[in-house]
Amino acid sequence: QEKLVESGGGSVQAGGSLRLSCAASGYTSGNSCIAWFRQPPGKGREGVASILTDDGTANYRPSVEGRFTISQDNAKNTVSLQMDSLQPEDTAMYYCAARRAALQEECFAIVRYPIDPNAMNAWGQGTLVTVSS
Repeated sequence: QEKLVESGGGSVQAGGSLRLSCAASGYTSGNSCIAWFRQPPGKGREGVASILTDDGTANYRPSVEGRFTISQDNAKNTVSLQMDSLQPEDTAMYYCAARRAALQEECFAIVRYPIDPNAMNAWGQGTLVTVSS
């Protein structure tokens, strides 16, 4: 089973930017949904952005829309998350995950509703983002 590997986390001050990358070999082609989740300290995991690899349709959690941008680079088999105007409430462990044979409705649901982690075919190990005020 292909694995996902995240990179790019770190510490920034409020208002700053970070770019996360997910090496997603085996998932960037075909009709997969690749998503970024986050888990703040002491809270549950939530989807923040997702992209349908077949046509590049992107979906965002309302709290990050306009600040975060998800994109895919099929040549490099990566999916990136550009995070701008970061706020302390964005502090969390960020995870990349992928699901094969996904529908757009499923990809959208990831950023709107809690999902069973087993609904995703693969997860990365996570990368920590810390935003200080």
